[in-house]
Amino acid sequence: MTDNSKNNALSTGETDLASLMAKMSPKLDTRTYVFATVSAEQLSEQVDKALMVFRESEGVTLILTETDANASGLEHVFPCRRITLEVHSALDAVGFLAAIIPVLAKEGMGVNPVSGFFHDHLFVPADRAEDALAILLGLSGNAED
Repeated sequence: MTDNSKNNALSTGETDLASLMAKMSPKLDTRTYVFATVSAEQLSEQVDKALMVFRESEGVTLILTETDANASGLEHVFPCRRITLEVHSALDAVGFLAAIIPVLAKEGMGVNPVSGFFHDHLFVPADRAEDALAILLGLSGNAED
């Protein structure tokens, strides 16, 4: 039998949607990121540069800075900026990203969300990053009212 007490202690985080919205504290990263794919054999050369690694049956997806992708000669797509929602959201929180993504979609923005252990991260088109940040700050401000 597995002892989940350590995992349960670590899995704390906000679950209340109103609180998540009010306290999201979006922060825009200054760097431009891109998505690239490499074979499993190429991964060892790139893993230290990658912000995220995700294995799929077709290949390995990387999120890395555009600078690192270019320096490595990797073909890449979707120049984007990362917005970190700095509230510590629980991994099992319900509706947080579902409340945010449609608002950005309504403004014509594709968003690639990634959930980390502590925070949610939104990768938005680089040329729309400031717009996305303003929208998120507005959503958060409205939630506080």
